[in-house]
Amino acid sequence: RPEPAAPPVPPNPLPSPRPPLLALLAVPGHPDLIVFAASVLPLPPGVDVIVLSLVPGIPSFLPVFDAVRELLVFQRAILARETRAQPIFPALASRLEGVPLEELSHDDFKQLTQTARGIIRTGECTPYAKVGMVAGASF
Repeated sequence: RPEPAAPPVPPNPLPSPRPPLLALLAVPGHPDLIVFAASVLPLPPGVDVIVLSLVPGIPSFLPVFDAVRELLVFQRAILARETRAQPIFPALASRLEGVPLEELSHDDFKQLTQTARGIIRTGECTPYAKVGMVAGASF
């Protein structure tokens, strides 16, 4: 007697973030700004947003940042001053060694996001888990 056929796999109802993310990462030029953000950063109109968040905490901020940091050259990092007082700061600061760091107020950082080439929104739920990275040149 033949095995019953497996039920058909339903189509994935969620669009893949990969093509837009790869498109964003393929074109940054000096001095484009790419913002990495927690799930609650207000999103300015007119800026490309790549939403990676599936559920609270997934994916978390640092692994997403690490993956992109390996791919691109950045000449400067921009943080909200308030990030220094958060538990995520030591881990983020160690990843930014050798990159000049600029600090702005939280409100000024939110204003800056309006000029971003794109925002990568993670599932992170830690306050002030965000950084703007200014693209540089590899030569």
